[in-house]
Amino acid sequence: VQLQAFGGGEVQAGGSLRLSCAASGLTFYNYHMAWFRQAPGKDREFVAVIKRSSDTTTYADSVKGRFTISKDNAKNTVYLQMGSLKPEDTAVYYCAAGYPAWGSRTTSAQYRVWGQGTLVTVSS
Repeated sequence: VQLQAFGGGEVQAGGSLRLSCAASGLTFYNYHMAWFRQAPGKDREFVAVIKRSSDTTTYADSVKGRFTISKDNAKNTVYLQMGSLKPEDTAVYYCAAGYPAWGSRTTSAQYRVWGQGTLVTVSS
């Protein structure tokens, strides 16, 4: 079982970036797929999640209206389209797979499988 995230990089404030996370060894359709991030010196925080078996999504308030999570079940891949990036979005971004109760979808401990992380740096 593996998640591989890629697409990070350095971008100027106001710019856009798309992260991808490819899953292997799991039945992708059965998992909620989420993105979390961890900035230097801070705890890991929830960014976005897309519900298994549907396109229902939830976003952290800090990214709502700027980020979009989506998935392609045929490719076993989840995406995070990030726009209007700010320096405070700088972090290592992790994708995660799990099937927590939907009420616990923003809790990192509820996710079973994690990718290796990809660094996003937003310069001012």
